[in-house]
Amino acid sequence: MKKNKAKKSSGFLANLIYDVKNNPYLCLMALPAIIWFCVFSYSPLVYLLAAFKKYQAAKGLFGSDWVGLKNFQAFFGSSAFFRVTFNTVFLNALFILSTMAVSILIAIALSEVSGRLFKKVTQSVVILPHFISWTVIALLCEALLKTNNGFINNILVALGFEKINFYQNADIWPAFLTFLRIWQGAGYGSIVYLATITGIDQEMYEAARVDGATRGQCIRYMTLPLLKSTIIMMLIMNIGKIFNGDFGMIFNLVGSNSMLFRTTDVIDTYVYRMLVESTNIGQSAAVSLYQSIMGFVIVMVTNSLTRKLDEDSALF
Repeated sequence: MKKNKAKKSSGFLANLIYDVKNNPYLCLMALPAIIWFCVFSYSPLVYLLAAFKKYQAAKGLFGSDWVGLKNFQAFFGSSAFFRVTFNTVFLNALFILSTMAVSILIAIALSEVSGRLFKKVTQSVVILPHFISWTVIALLCEALLKTNNGFINNILVALGFEKINFYQNADIWPAFLTFLRIWQGAGYGSIVYLATITGIDQEMYEAARVDGATRGQCIRYMTLPLLKSTIIMMLIMNIGKIFNGDFGMIFNLVGSNSMLFRTTDVIDTYVYRMLVESTNIGQSAAVSLYQSIMGFVIVMVTNSLTRKLDEDSALF
């Protein structure tokens, strides 16, 4: 076993040295990305130690006292544990399923459009919201939803209806956030599916039309089955982020409005408030580590189930 490991490691080093010698410019092009990952993705991993310590800035990371699993116990025993975990998973499930469904519909619709100019303009319009920041969207939503002088409430009053206090009604926000996520991300997400459809051999569609197949039948029996592998791959990749709440979206739209925490408070916003309000870095690190572990477990389980059902659609 040791000899095999030595051979594998020596083979890796030999290949690395060979690539550096024979492809120096390609390696140089990859160097900025490697440095970026090392600095921002791998070096911060050492601070996971704070999850098992009572971190004190004066003592530093390595000088702080060990507390074992007390930081995890404090989170698991709090009333916020179930709320933020459920909200994170529930909202992300809504975002993933709805955005993927609309992205597929947009991709299929664009693939069926024959006019090139109309197709390009439409694609640009549906992709544009992706480049609007959540800060700008939050300002627009405030102008639309605020109780006094809000655009929607002004229309309701003009029609004889009562005003709706959107920022105190937590029950409507999951649907509202899902709508915003679809509007902002579905068009951009359709690019992957549209690229897959474009790569399908068009002679298959021509042969089907010669045999009398309608457009609907071509989509149902040809396009969707050929999109299956791409859909499953994107689903697994998105499920890996199901425990990763969209902090930029939630924080900009909800902020510190405790009236909406019941349905909108996610792990990321909870960790942020812990850092700001209590400055308990140890507990914040513990919650973040729990979030990462759960995301990793879900990816592995989802990929294993996919491999059993359809081995070609699995990531690894």
